[in-house]
Amino acid sequence: MKASLLLEDGTLLEGESIGAEKTTLGEIVFNTGMTGYQEVLTDPSYAGQIVVMTYPLIGNYGINPHDVESENINISGFIVKENCEIPVNWKSTGNISEYLKKNNIFAMCGVDTRMLTKKIRSQGAMGCIMTTGEITEIHINALKNYKFPENIVEKVSCKNIHTIQGQTSKHIGLIDLGVKRSIIKQLKNNGCSLTIFPWDTKAETILNYKLDAVLFSNGPGDPKDVKQTIKTAENLIGKIPIFGICLGHQILCLALGGDTYKLKFGHRGSNHPILNIQTNQVIITSQNHGYAVTENSLPKGAEITYININDETIEGFSHKELNIHTVQFHPEAGPGPTDANYIFNEWLGMLGEQKCLKTT
Repeated sequence: MKASLLLEDGTLLEGESIGAEKTTLGEIVFNTGMTGYQEVLTDPSYAGQIVVMTYPLIGNYGINPHDVESENINISGFIVKENCEIPVNWKSTGNISEYLKKNNIFAMCGVDTRMLTKKIRSQGAMGCIMTTGEITEIHINALKNYKFPENIVEKVSCKNIHTIQGQTSKHIGLIDLGVKRSIIKQLKNNGCSLTIFPWDTKAETILNYKLDAVLFSNGPGDPKDVKQTIKTAENLIGKIPIFGICLGHQILCLALGGDTYKLKFGHRGSNHPILNIQTNQVIITSQNHGYAVTENSLPKGAEITYININDETIEGFSHKELNIHTVQFHPEAGPGPTDANYIFNEWLGMLGEQKCLKTT
């Protein structure tokens, strides 16, 4: 079946539908990973976005139930150059087209993804509408009026507080802004007990759980939209050790009085080089974000710990006096580089003697 794609700048492309028959709106972005398409589909940080995969062949190792990052597919749409209909992998339980149709996700192939990626790089992320029908005036008007959903975190966060028991005495509170399963897995592998809180849980409630630290997770959208989470962070600062990943990193910056801004086309992929300022070592990281911390906006006492080698954006900071430590990237990368796995061990080590059971 034919599928059509219309960008905010008027670009119209046609290809073949490999997903659900429907119409969808979203913000078009690109991912530079060569593997990990199932993790991309299920990463809550992609909620509301239409993802272009820059690697030309997608689906060649199929789909399996072990490589998901959440219960649902969170993207609005998926665009690939070539779809592999017959995957080869002993773990595979089906192909990507069947998976997308089953989950009612629009997807298309046969598109010049190189051209599309270069357009996003030059013009920035923009609104996009995709349909298996004809593009009509209704679609054009819908695209003109499109705005990325405010506080999309509410859609992907858990609804209730719940606890996962671990093997050590360490008890970590996790603010779920769209947390990936690999982050939970890393903490569990290190023996931690976890209490997972919805995005809008107040600080007073969190402090009642007698935690060793609080981690603000990854998630989608503009950090400034998540006002209740920022307030929670403000009320936790100085009372408990705090860690932040991705959106959590940005929220902690805002809670400290800093600022954030939208990147032109974001960082999305499993091959982003980051410099550890303290050790002068370069690590390759997995990333998925469209916003960044504004340089020189962090308060006195906050020290930048990581920077992005490609564009010199801030990728992590620490405030030793307030016991806050953050990274912009995803240290648990799966699949992807394991260079940054040490960060969980480093953070947990700050809480006292910690027996690390595994690092992957």
